[in-house]
Amino acid sequence: MRNYFSTFSCVVLTLFSVSAFAGAVLPKESIPEKILSEFNKKHPNAISVSAEQKTHFGQELYLIAFKEAKEVDERAIVYYRVNGHFYVNGDEIDTSKNSIEMPPASYENLKAAFTNYDIKEAILVVNPNGAGEEFDLVINASGELWRISLDRKGNIIQKEK
Repeated sequence: MRNYFSTFSCVVLTLFSVSAFAGAVLPKESIPEKILSEFNKKHPNAISVSAEQKTHFGQELYLIAFKEAKEVDERAIVYYRVNGHFYVNGDEIDTSKNSIEMPPASYENLKAAFTNYDIKEAILVVNPNGAGEEFDLVINASGELWRISLDRKGNIIQKEK
């Protein structure tokens, strides 16, 4: 009985700690070792590394943003599965209202959810296992930053402060 209780407690604690970090920007030190090890093999000179937990196409992922070697380098974005395997590169896209890179319905859906908003960042996530694309956005709505995920039709599928 004691083993059952301690195992159950560990599982609950793990789930709580994972959900507490969902959507939060994590420093490099908080990236799981499996992922960090594989990331460091591909990008040994990476600096300004941060991460966020994401879900795309039904898979739990880590978005990792970094610069290759110098602060003046452009920021790069990659996604890794929780088992440490590389998933896909993220592409920063144009967010202007006349952009053809985001679905037209996305602007209407964002307007319905947030009366006043400004898109600070948009990342295209293409499904490497078949058809489909989703989007990760950072928006400023009434002075608060929100992390939004959209499906390929522009529907909001995840929304976190």
